[in-house]
Amino acid sequence: MSVATETTPNATAGETYRVIVLDDLAQEGLDKLDAASGIQYDIRTGLAGAELREALAGYDGAVCRSGVKITAESLEGNSQLKAIVRAGVGTDNIDKVAAARLGIVVMNTPAGNTISTAEHTMALLLGLSRKVAPAHASLKAGKWDRKKFKGSEVYGKKLGVVGLGRIGQEVASRAAAFGMEVIGYDPFLTRERAEAIGVRKVEQVSEMLPEIDYLTVHTPLTPETEGLISTEQVKLLKKGARLVNCARGGIYDEAALVAGLESGHLGGVALDVYPNEPCTDSPLFQMDNVLCTPHLGASTEEAQVGVAVEAVDLLVNYLQTGEIQSAVNTSVDPSALKSVKGYADVAYRLGMLLGQWHGGAIDKCELGFNGDIAEKDTRILVSAFCAGLVENFTDEANIINAELLCRERGIEFTRTENPLPGTFSSQIVAQVSGDGNTCSASGTVFGKNMPRLIKLGDYRTEAYMDGNLLVFHHQDIPGIIGYVGNVLAEEKVNIAQMAVGRQGPEAGGKAVGVLNLDSEASEKALSRVTENSAIDSARLIRLPRAGDLPDWLM
Repeated sequence: MSVATETTPNATAGETYRVIVLDDLAQEGLDKLDAASGIQYDIRTGLAGAELREALAGYDGAVCRSGVKITAESLEGNSQLKAIVRAGVGTDNIDKVAAARLGIVVMNTPAGNTISTAEHTMALLLGLSRKVAPAHASLKAGKWDRKKFKGSEVYGKKLGVVGLGRIGQEVASRAAAFGMEVIGYDPFLTRERAEAIGVRKVEQVSEMLPEIDYLTVHTPLTPETEGLISTEQVKLLKKGARLVNCARGGIYDEAALVAGLESGHLGGVALDVYPNEPCTDSPLFQMDNVLCTPHLGASTEEAQVGVAVEAVDLLVNYLQTGEIQSAVNTSVDPSALKSVKGYADVAYRLGMLLGQWHGGAIDKCELGFNGDIAEKDTRILVSAFCAGLVENFTDEANIINAELLCRERGIEFTRTENPLPGTFSSQIVAQVSGDGNTCSASGTVFGKNMPRLIKLGDYRTEAYMDGNLLVFHHQDIPGIIGYVGNVLAEEKVNIAQMAVGRQGPEAGGKAVGVLNLDSEASEKALSRVTENSAIDSARLIRLPRAGDLPDWLM
């Protein structure tokens, strides 16, 4: 049963845009719609199925929260809708690919709940330390037991922060105000930026675990962050450490938390998020030294007002001026993107490859576009490269916001264009630097849509740029490829493609091998590969499979 109201404010003699509000929105957001010229809006909540599809077909823009589910079927045949704005961060309730195919921009409001989530993180950290919830429950039960609820001060303690984007940095500043020492991990935060915000940066999460008293995470849930803190990591933590998670369920392994609490190794756990929500049944809920809330990170009046106002501003600005901010799907001129689609895919994969290959904080990126591609809009390719570069630490990146996310972490970019062709009619040359390390790679397109790696560092090669890549540096002597092949065979890993490259024209020097694998090589397999004295290093690089494209490129 839908609820509908209608308002027709301030329409001007010029073009009037129709907006539909699909979920309850803070009054301040509606006031913004009232005040906007040329905007006519309806509030229609509770829509679903055919009713939602028919409604969306009559509007230029839509504002929603998490209640409505905008599926591909909801958008089928829609030729009028131009933009959907989610008043909040998560956009799982919107089919972004279907929207992109119809040219509908999807935007979110990533800044609106930053303070709210940071404050809730500190609230859980403090509440856990001072045993606020069980002490209150004891009083409600008619007991007065001060000795039972002796807490811990946070002053002088060490807080580990994994993920130092907007929210992580706000948490760090608040922790510092409480007199805590903040140790941080973020693969793309430069050491200079970390020092500027008062954070001691480490190169690996495991490096901070033995010395911290508290741990909080502020990252998306990705294959790299799922189970980031599991049984082995809990063992590395100092005895009595307390863990907080207001980011995404699944970053902490629940079974490891339960075991750590039962053994007494963990001093406490505070959670606001869970792998499956709503969650009302978790073994943690019945345990001592646990403080849990039902995903309240963004549940403040100020945050709801903030995301509502930001959402309306984004939508009105886009409808009236065409300016796009905080887009989460394709949002560049379709014809411009189509003209460079193959090379946008190459740039995206080069970003992913170099981010993993470098493996540390990056503060400088140099991109060169040579040949025919230099005559195209290379700004799109820079954005695509950035989207790949930040892929491993955020799920918010796309071709619109990725460069901004990089610059927020102190990364500088330079771009050069040379229309003269080289070995290939077009190629992209990329180099990333930071923390005393520099890595470079070049790519091109074979045919219409086959990305190829044509140079890695000083080594020329011709490798498929997709799937699981095993990259190893070795002496250019007989038997190396056979040795690696035998190791992988014994580890039940099949080789799909193979390429090798020398530093120069002569045999016997340094060389690089790039193997495309049908499955990931384990740490054991990589260790066995490097047992050969003629192999200097081996690393697994994870890239999208052939033909797999990000939402914004489909």
